[in-house]
Amino acid sequence: MTMSALGEPCVLLKLGEIVLKGKNRELFERRLIANIRAALKELDLKLDVRRRHGVIAVFLPTGATAEQARAVAQRVADVPGLVWIHQAWRVAKDPDTVLKAGLELLRDREEVARGASFAVRSRRRDKRFPLRSNELDRLVGGAINDEYGLPVNLSKPELTLFIEVDRDEVFVFTGGLPGQGGLPVGSSGRALVLMSGGIDSPVAAYRMMRRGLHVDFLHFSGIPFTTSESIYKAYALVRKLDRFQGGSRLWVVPFGKAQQSIRTSGEDRLAVIAQRRLMLKTAEEVAHRIRAAALITGDALGQVSSQTLANITAQDHAVDLPILRPLVGWDKTEIMAEARRIGTLEISELPDEDCCSLLAPKRAETRAKIEDLKQIEKRLDAEELVVQLADSIQEYTLEP
Repeated sequence: MTMSALGEPCVLLKLGEIVLKGKNRELFERRLIANIRAALKELDLKLDVRRRHGVIAVFLPTGATAEQARAVAQRVADVPGLVWIHQAWRVAKDPDTVLKAGLELLRDREEVARGASFAVRSRRRDKRFPLRSNELDRLVGGAINDEYGLPVNLSKPELTLFIEVDRDEVFVFTGGLPGQGGLPVGSSGRALVLMSGGIDSPVAAYRMMRRGLHVDFLHFSGIPFTTSESIYKAYALVRKLDRFQGGSRLWVVPFGKAQQSIRTSGEDRLAVIAQRRLMLKTAEEVAHRIRAAALITGDALGQVSSQTLANITAQDHAVDLPILRPLVGWDKTEIMAEARRIGTLEISELPDEDCCSLLAPKRAETRAKIEDLKQIEKRLDAEELVVQLADSIQEYTLEP
């Protein structure tokens, strides 16, 4: 592709539900732009991120290549708050220049070689441009038909050329990458995820990132009665998820001795729910210390015995902070599909010694009573134990 016809490579970002935020929209857009800039630092390019009406444009330095623009597009595709990412070309606001750029952009396309149907979709955000959208469509579409002999199909084209007339330039592109959607991370506050090494909690963390929460991660290890394998898995999962938000922190609680205390307290059928309540109480203490306003778990209603409605209610009663359960209505197939899409499934399926396996009773309680659980916690001196557990946490810093 010749630079003279196609101008300069850039990346055009389309916003999602942010556009519906009314008077608060500017706050969401500022947060989104900050997240985009933070994500792009790793590429070591001098980039210019500019906010426009309904879109964000990322301009590359002079002399940048299409491959560098592709790297930018692929990186920002992981940033929540964007619905489409287009690797585009920036050309002058002149109808003849736009026409030449459209022809050049399609020249080496496989669809052109096989005679695919096409359409031109123009959008004129700057009404000062001399041609209306439909006039620009006809001008460029007619030239494409004359040059390449492609049939026009306005309802279901195999190839679409997009033209967007902006304030200072025109963007031309074909296709794009789907974004993550949702809201910018950090626009809804901060929360703490109870992160196991399983499939569910990483997906729950991701779903809440998409709703604008910046999340930190708390992992309960069975140490000293298990190895460090579960910590390695939790660390790998947090690293995988960090590309969606950046700045992730992983805290690990050595939980084995507390589990031993629960086991020796009697009430074998209630051990799992008692453990879950102690985890939540500890997570609440940690959340207060790091100023997180909610807890997040990967619970799905009815998936296991600890996730019956009665048991979830008993767990909610353990803490005052809200517990967010984004997967509560999902089945395992849906959760696994999402884990596969975001890249955490393969890590979650690696073998490890989960701390929860230390307390697996022969028959678990499905209708735990809160008063019975309180009696166990009284025998354990749970409030003091929670402070000890929170004091024992270790932070694992993500390597760059």
